[in-house]
Amino acid sequence: CILPAAKQLRPSLEPVLYCKYCKQAGASNFPPLQTYSDEERMMRDSVRKYAQERIAPFVSKMDEESYMDTDVIKSLFEQGLMGIEIDPEYGGTGTTFFSSILVIEELAKVDPSVAVLCDIQNTLINTLFAKLGTPAQKEQYLSRLSTDMVSIGSFCLSEAEAGSDAFSLKTRAEKHKDYYVINGSKMWISNAEHAGVFLVMANVDPSAGYKGITCFIVDRDTEGLEICKKENKLGLRASSTCPLNFDNVMVPEKNILGQVGHGYKYAIGMLNEGRIGIAAQMLGLAQGCFDNTVPYTRQRIQFGKRIFDFQGMQHQIAHVATQIEAARLLTYNSARLKEAGRPFIKEACMAKYFAAEVATLTTSKCIEWMGGVGFTKDYPIEKYYRDCKIGTIYEGTSNVQLSTMAKIIDKEFGQ
Repeated sequence: CILPAAKQLRPSLEPVLYCKYCKQAGASNFPPLQTYSDEERMMRDSVRKYAQERIAPFVSKMDEESYMDTDVIKSLFEQGLMGIEIDPEYGGTGTTFFSSILVIEELAKVDPSVAVLCDIQNTLINTLFAKLGTPAQKEQYLSRLSTDMVSIGSFCLSEAEAGSDAFSLKTRAEKHKDYYVINGSKMWISNAEHAGVFLVMANVDPSAGYKGITCFIVDRDTEGLEICKKENKLGLRASSTCPLNFDNVMVPEKNILGQVGHGYKYAIGMLNEGRIGIAAQMLGLAQGCFDNTVPYTRQRIQFGKRIFDFQGMQHQIAHVATQIEAARLLTYNSARLKEAGRPFIKEACMAKYFAAEVATLTTSKCIEWMGGVGFTKDYPIEKYYRDCKIGTIYEGTSNVQLSTMAKIIDKEFGQ
């Protein structure tokens, strides 16, 4: 046992060191990554039950009609799932970032489109207001975001010429006395169809490059803001994605969120956290697809036995199950690191990259395992297959994740 020697070298380790074999007194256990507090377990279980009862009946229709049912949106607010980390004084649930990740995972098992709505609200919009908002801004918006279904939030960064190169954005905000005038356009804006408040990244000083980017709070009914026709997408069809136009949109100076010229910092920070949310989406999607497929392989009889009993099938199922579990551990680890205030950017990129790859593998394999019926809309498998592709694209493509990881690894080895 290395415990005595380790304690002699670093006495401060005593409260956390643990040997499962000799269980020396005075040491405590390192909990597994899949250890939940009572509150986290209760939230996970209640959301799992809620998703099956209140969301599952609408999934097929919402996908076909490319529209999020208002009853589903209303129920998300009623369940407190749109203000998970918001302080109770503003009407929120007041729980943790990790709880948000568990909620996103559980929702994505049933419908990734609903998970997207919840993810953006909690890991992007609410967090930005909570971290950067003035007391007046928090009072005005946080209570609405957690309780009012007409106050869904939307994050506006991407443009036609600013995708992976996000900070080359052209949307401009010009200063006039005590207000700014925003002109420009945005693309690929999630939640736009139902959003009541938009966080818009615009440049107040193009000569300063990305250091002129500033975050503005723009209400839906602001004159000059046009929410254009939503995109007709391959997957996540119930989650709205729309272009936005800003034509001389007047925004009071008091609606700047944070500091002028610091928008790029806020965007980077939120996207790093948001990538853990995307990982949770892809993890839940993969698990949901897997859970809807394996029972079929145990019931389907071919050549006189269950197709699950063929060794080739068993090996594939075991491999996919292992990949899903690895994605879960990466996702949970990055969430716990973030929550503990420790560096997590590399781990968030790893989780997002790997979970998206696993979702792609899982959905493809599940269709193959089910054969022809997996290719039809009689089963949800083809929808999971369509929904997963965006995971390798939004909030940083897979190649962007790899490049970010490589930069951090290079820096680590250079220290």
